[in-house]
Order: sequence, then C-alpha cells, then structure tokens
Amino acid sequence: MFKEFKEFAIKGNVIDLAIGVVIGAAFGKIVSSLVGDIIMPLAGLITNGVDLSNKVIVLKKATESAEMITLNYGLFIDSIINFTIIAFAIFIVVKQVNKLQKEKEKEEKIKKKEKPSEEVKILKEIRDSLKK
Repeated sequence: MFKEFKEFAIKGNVIDLAIGVVIGAAFGKIVSSLVGDIIMPLAGLITNGVDLSNKVIVLKKATESAEMITLNYGLFIDSIINFTIIAFAIFIVVKQVNKLQKEKEKEEKIKKKEKPSEEVKILKEIRDSLKK
C-alpha cells in the first residue's frame, strides 16, 4: 500500500496539482488585495464614499442576552466582486496557456512534416534502388 501511495504521489499530475493549489492560493491573496485595496476604494469614490462591506440588514436587534442578528449583504457583494475578478483573471491565464499550447502543437506538426519518418526514408531508398 505504501509503494502504491509513493507511486501515486510521485506522478507528475499530483505534483502539478499541488503547485497549482499553492499558486492559486497566492493568486487569490493578490486578487483579494486588488479588490479590497484598489477596486473597492475606487467604487467608494464613485458612489460618494459608500463602503459596501458595512452594509447590513438588521434582522433582530441586540438585547442584553443576545447579539444583533444581521444579513451582511455588503460582504456578499464584495465576495461576488472578488469571485468575478478571480474568474476573469483565471480565464485570461487559461486562454494564454491554450494559445501557447496551440502554437507549440503547430511547431511540432511543422517539425514532423520537415523530417520524414523512417518508413518514408526506407521507401525512398527502395524507390531509388529500383530506378537504378
């Protein structure tokens, strides 16, 4: 069982996935900073200083024995903005990776066309010997 796990863990796909998770977490922090530190202040400027993260609907007021119950729709809107920006950024990255892969595939096809296969080489030798 340990041997099978070791083979599984060493496979390239698992390592690629782990790297993707680490990079994704770091990317998420960058985008969260972009939204929280740049986009939301600009949105606040456009909306005359409205801070969405403080927007709530009070469902039940606080009492001596219970805390206030709120519906935090501002934080929800902030999360939607975060998600949209992350999704768009990932879309752009995936689009560029796909473009690079297509270019690489085209180059490989061109290289394959330039170099004849062994079968073609042998057939050409046979043809040339038959002409003689």
